[in-house]
Amino acid sequence: MKIVALKTYLVPPRWLFLKIETDAGIDGWGEPVLEGRAATLATLIEEISDFLVGRDPCQINDIWQSLYRNGCYRGGPVLMSAISGVDQALWDILGKHHGAPVHALLGGAQRSRIKTYIWIGGDRPHDLVADARDAMSRGFRAVKMNVCEELGMIDDYRKIDAIVARLGELRAAVGDALDLAFDFHGRVHAPMARVLLREVAPLRPIFVEDPVAPGQLEALAELARSTSIPLAVGERMHSRAEFKAVFEARAAQIVNPDPAHVGGVTEAIRIGWMAECYDVALAPHCPLGPIALAACLQVDAICHNAVLQEQSLGIHYNQGGDLLDYLTSKARFAYADGFLAIPDGPGLGIEVDEAKVAEMAKVGHRWRAPVWRHEDGAIAEW
Repeated sequence: MKIVALKTYLVPPRWLFLKIETDAGIDGWGEPVLEGRAATLATLIEEISDFLVGRDPCQINDIWQSLYRNGCYRGGPVLMSAISGVDQALWDILGKHHGAPVHALLGGAQRSRIKTYIWIGGDRPHDLVADARDAMSRGFRAVKMNVCEELGMIDDYRKIDAIVARLGELRAAVGDALDLAFDFHGRVHAPMARVLLREVAPLRPIFVEDPVAPGQLEALAELARSTSIPLAVGERMHSRAEFKAVFEARAAQIVNPDPAHVGGVTEAIRIGWMAECYDVALAPHCPLGPIALAACLQVDAICHNAVLQEQSLGIHYNQGGDLLDYLTSKARFAYADGFLAIPDGPGLGIEVDEAKVAEMAKVGHRWRAPVWRHEDGAIAEW
């Protein structure tokens, strides 16, 4: 079996899908996208197609290492996102070739389902109580939200008080019936993160994500020692080496690598197994499309320390397309009691509606991250 073509589809709301075709008539799907850089990734996929066409798609490890090590430069969000999409598609092909889900090829699933959560409140947090109640009515048992807008490196307590009041109102409304995860989204710098973590601790979040921006490992480790709240990091990390530094510094209790950004199913599983050695939990990042989520669920099936799965159903970014729009009705994700079932179909376990993908690719998108500024005009972390 040989790879004969790689085809990309830029589809709303902000995704890029990849189809790898073989001469055996078996196709695989991946999601090689970096939010706001979809066209860049499409170009990179076209470039590496020179290397992939004619290769045996079953040689996943060799292809992965070749894409990673060839050409001198390695790592980073763009290259690793491209490798991710290729890796996902190759595992999809391999599973279909053997008539088995990816997790069966890796020793078998350790669980049949995983707890999931949905986003509430939007980019600038609002309507948290109403959104949380709606999530509960649909059977979800956990939600995540951004906790703040722009926050200066040193800011005043009026903003802190407003954040705590908003989150406190939510906790009072849902009681202990709903798990709450707070995302600082790297918008909070180390001096204010220390303050905010202390203030939200009584609200008992299941974790705080990205309490400081990437690159602040020393500050992250200090915060981890100063709070009882589990800290989660990893969505903007792109190599095992970066995660190794987090583990050795005891800087987080949860890691959330993204199988669409960190090197696919192959690398996400490696990171999950590394995390287990340090008694660190795994909660894969996935605010993206259905192929990326299917890849995450295969990782969740394999890693014993997987505890929670993000997914983008109804997320505020999904304008013009949503998670289930690109799947056929007979092979969609199964939700029940706040859990997502691990797909057990061949490959990634989903069935992409190729006609729908082709139709929406004609619409395309030019999604870009918003530009935020502080009151003094300086650029703010989004």
